[in-house]
Formats: sequence, structure tokens, C-alpha cells
Amino acid sequence: PGEEATPSCDIGDCSPGALLVLVERPGTPSSELSVRSHPICWGMVRVLGWEGLGAGLGAALAVSPLTQDSLSFLFYSGWVCAACHGPKLAAECQSAGYPGTLIPYKCDLSNEEEILSMFSAIKTLHQGVDVCINNAGLARPEPLLSGKTEGWRTMIDVNVMAVSICTREAYQSMKERNIDDGHIININSMNGHSVVPQSVVHFYSATKYAVTALTEGLRQELREARTHIRATCISPGLVETGFAFKLHDNDPERAAATYESIRCLKAEDMANAVIYVLSAPPHVQIGDIQMRPTEQIS
Repeated sequence: PGEEATPSCDIGDCSPGALLVLVERPGTPSSELSVRSHPICWGMVRVLGWEGLGAGLGAALAVSPLTQDSLSFLFYSGWVCAACHGPKLAAECQSAGYPGTLIPYKCDLSNEEEILSMFSAIKTLHQGVDVCINNAGLARPEPLLSGKTEGWRTMIDVNVMAVSICTREAYQSMKERNIDDGHIININSMNGHSVVPQSVVHFYSATKYAVTALTEGLRQELREARTHIRATCISPGLVETGFAFKLHDNDPERAAATYESIRCLKAEDMANAVIYVLSAPPHVQIGDIQMRPTEQIS
């Protein structure tokens, strides 16, 4: 949809949220994959991965087909307000003719109890999780020398703890159902591979370095567990989302300028990266995709 279809919402008032989405049945050939972008929520992808492994990308946590003929569903997460964006996005999907049903599920990913309740609901309604895409992330302008502890803690809770908790719960869900071909994808950042000379993102960069380490540690633990579940990082540079508006919530002009200086990555670029990862043959594990706008310097 165009900009006029963007739900009205103050990004600054949003909290890390989650949306549960039902998508199409297994069977769609890869040649028919299509991407649908959303101005704030990134995109939704109609995708069937390798050997019937279906998944979808919103801005987030995704879950593939359960078993046999069941519907595939994804878990949508990120800096969106589920209450105001969910119903609107669900209506857009229905009017656009997307198969399945999008079910808004609000979850504060900085709250472990809500995360556990969310996974419990998924288990009750849909048996469990086969593919988990950890996408929720945020940055607060809190330098190391003068930043507020509250801002640091918020970044740790969402960027590190939520990723770890969702990863653990997703793996346990796969394990108890003998899912041996699942996938856990962490949406990381180029800030998790290099520290840029901008004090407002130094602590954020530390949390993303943690995601880099967590993903490799996860890969090693999965090998020790003798499972074929795979772990992957996708590390983008500048992506045109609401991220900068949260970072610079007191300076919207500066936030807008972030996306005006160069041609940024788009929702479709991230969605295609996820499709690529999920479409890899079972014997291929993609460790990390580092991608940035061609014009980006740092």
C-alpha cells in the first residue's frame, strides 16, 4: 500500500510488540514467491521455503508450517503498536487477497512473562514454532559517558534478552515436537560488526555485537545437540523504517534526514534476504548476511 494506507501512530508511544500471522498452505513453488511491503512494519512475504518449510516475514518472529497440510503462520514482531497497526494490517492483507488470516497478538518483548504467555498461546492454538525470526530491536541515544541507565537497560532487555528468550522457547518448542529442520534467524545489524564514531549508538552497537556472539554460540550448541536446526544472522546497514524516529524521538527532523541522505535498504531487500536464507538446501547453513546500501560509507 502507499503512504496513505499507513496507520496513524506515534512511533514514540509504541512498545516492542508482536503479531501472529497465518499465511498460505504449503505448496507454493518458489517461482511464485511475492513480497508485499508496509511503510512501518517492513513487509509480509508469501514464501514456501525448502522442502515444504513455509515461513513469512513481517518485521519479525516467524513460524513456518506446522505439519502436513496445516496452515503456515508467522510471528510478527518489532517496534510497532500492535493495537493500532494490527487490525489495519489484517484488513489490508484480506483486501489484497492474501491467503490465511492475520491475527494481531500484542506482546511486550521486554517482558519475559508476556513472551512466555505468547509461546504458550502459540502452542495451544498452533502446536508450536518451526521457524523463529528475532527482529525486535531498538536504539536509545544514550552515550557511554553520559547515558541514562534506563536507556541502556531497555536496549539490553529488547536487543539481547528478548532474542535469547525467544530463541530458547522456539528451540524447546521444536525439540518437544521432534522438529529437526527448523531455523532461527536473528535480524542483527552492521553495528554488530563495527563500531561507528557516533556516541549515541555505541551502547546499541554493544548489544548487536552480543547478537553476533549469541548467533554463533547458538550454532555451536545446535551442533552439540546433534540437530539439523539452523542458526543465521542477517546484518543490515541503514534500512528505511521507523527505527531512526525512535532513536531520535525528540528530533524528528534529524530522524527524517537519516533516510534522505542516501538510497536506503527497503523492506523488500530484507524480505528477500530472509527468503534466500530459508530457501537454502538443508545441508547449507548461511551464517551471516551483511548488507548495506551501496552509498553507505560506515
